[in-house]
Amino acid sequence: MTIDYHVHLEEGPYSFRWLERTTRAISYFHEVSSAAKGSKALVEWQVSALASRLHNGCYSEEWLDLYLQKAKQLGLQEVGIVDHLYRFQEARAYFERYMQLDDSHEIGQLQRYWLDSVMTENMDDFVLAIAKAKKRWRQHGVELKLGIEADYFVGGEKELTSLLQGQHWDYVIGSVHFVDGWGFDNPQTEHLFANMAPTTLQMKYAQFFTTVLQMIQSNMFDFVAHLDNFKVFNYHVEDEAFNLQWYEQIAQALVHTQTATEINAGLYYRYPVQEMCPGPLFLQVLVQHGVEFTVSSDAHFPDDLGKYTFDNADLLKSLGVQHLVGFNQRTKKYIAL
Repeated sequence: MTIDYHVHLEEGPYSFRWLERTTRAISYFHEVSSAAKGSKALVEWQVSALASRLHNGCYSEEWLDLYLQKAKQLGLQEVGIVDHLYRFQEARAYFERYMQLDDSHEIGQLQRYWLDSVMTENMDDFVLAIAKAKKRWRQHGVELKLGIEADYFVGGEKELTSLLQGQHWDYVIGSVHFVDGWGFDNPQTEHLFANMAPTTLQMKYAQFFTTVLQMIQSNMFDFVAHLDNFKVFNYHVEDEAFNLQWYEQIAQALVHTQTATEINAGLYYRYPVQEMCPGPLFLQVLVQHGVEFTVSSDAHFPDDLGKYTFDNADLLKSLGVQHLVGFNQRTKKYIAL
């Protein structure tokens, strides 16, 4: 069975770049003749299609059907659509409590702009849209799963539990995107990496991995995402012993808590590091410990659905992994490779 368990519908900030990327995604599903390229008529159609997309929103049947179309094209049998918790207005107090948002500092200003730009939706609208789409997808031979990617902050476990309760999630993904309140994968703050001394970078990696470890040990999540995404802009600690120490601890915690992880392709095709999460050595350690996996494109547009999930499933199989994990109503199941 072929699956993709980490797929997003949309994400700001909203800009001309976002408009261009959305237009490209829509155009992917409509064949354009060579004669039409560069024509005014094509641009008029693109503007009309984009206006419809903006008006109807990312939870519309029209937008979801593009993901279904791509899933059928690839032969995927299960797709898990998630949204970031920071997309939902209900979570504002949670993020404001743990993010750097001090307007007197550059990072605070940037992150306030980012949070206000991306936090535009309501959780109930998302849950209802996916729940309604499940039957339609099943009729086309694809099982649609409802997930959420929830940012973990040390000390925020009780509040996060409260935010997530009451919804019929098929699974909850835990992820770490912040170190000391700094959203390290935001391109607007990449310069902070460039200005770090090697010792500071290593300290920040230790903070990141400590947070990942505590996230796993909280036992709140069905699987945890992109375990080494602190490498996003291709800044690495070259001390292999340091890295292995953390890889071993994280692998042991995953096994002890029976928490799965993923091979996530998002950094490979969307970010400067151009490497899967986890990286090769980390993956080797995880497999040796018997950690359970799913596979994920981390797509944020329908034309990216399924990217590298087949390749990564084959990679796991070549390493001796015999099954992937899937979920239904937060109950784990096994999918033979």
